[in-house]
Amino acid sequence: MRKYISTIMFAALAVFVFSACDTETDEKPGGTKIVKMAGFWDVTVQSIKEDGSVLSQDPYGLGTTSLKTYNTVDDADNRMWLNLDGKDEFYDMQLIVPIDYAAKTFSCEATKYVYNSDKAGNVTITEGKVLLGQGRNLHGLPTDSIVFTAKFSDDEKNLTYRITGIKHSGFTE
Repeated sequence: MRKYISTIMFAALAVFVFSACDTETDEKPGGTKIVKMAGFWDVTVQSIKEDGSVLSQDPYGLGTTSLKTYNTVDDADNRMWLNLDGKDEFYDMQLIVPIDYAAKTFSCEATKYVYNSDKAGNVTITEGKVLLGQGRNLHGLPTDSIVFTAKFSDDEKNLTYRITGIKHSGFTE
């Protein structure tokens, strides 16, 4: 009896092991249509004058904050999500911006800066660029950088802000 049970268990185990293997395919994993513009960014906020010169280095005392850029649910190549953590002192932004992927640029006119909020005003983003390999991390190694200006319709100070930063490496810096 023990012999039959052992044989059946061995056969069941063999069937399970061999049926669990997947067939090898030639499929290559891929990114999204905006993979070179998407990322997690460490950014700072400055207020600037009309001529582009810096008015204040860090007008809200934010230091470095987080910006995320990522693809839309339909993986379009002409728009992306822009998500800025304003840390309660500055504007949180969660909006979709039109992009020119070939030029790595983005901008928007009078768009609600939090897409699903009735309380959020509008933001105009200009001069948005992702500069591939043009930034430097804390160790001096090349990384991508991002820059854009933002003007908010409900800003009591009526300032224009320049938001700049580098792509987060994922390593402790």
